[in-house]
Amino acid sequence: QGQLVESGGDLVQPGGSLRLSCAASKNVFSVATMDWYRQAPGKQRDLVATITSYNSADYADSVKGRFTIFRDNAKNTLYLQMNSLKPEDTAVYYCHARYYDIEYWGKGTLVTVSS
Repeated sequence: QGQLVESGGDLVQPGGSLRLSCAASKNVFSVATMDWYRQAPGKQRDLVATITSYNSADYADSVKGRFTIFRDNAKNTLYLQMNSLKPEDTAVYYCHARYYDIEYWGKGTLVTVSS
């Protein structure tokens, strides 16, 4: 019924940039609020950014001014543009879709920020 597939995770140096993608099925993408979460080793999974079906976006304080979440409705794809990356951004990043009591998770993509 629904599938989310993340891509774009990589090893980058501090101060670098990276763009993550999340490909979604059309029936999910057309109505769902979409999120990016991240989970560092030994830590809980935290919400990074959210975007609604009408393009209202919000961000965690830790990434405000550095990350941008946006969606391309024609491609049914969610993106996270990450700039000025810091070592503390290192985590597995997960795409998440939600619509009322229905939710879907991607399997995650690893971002490592290190010199």
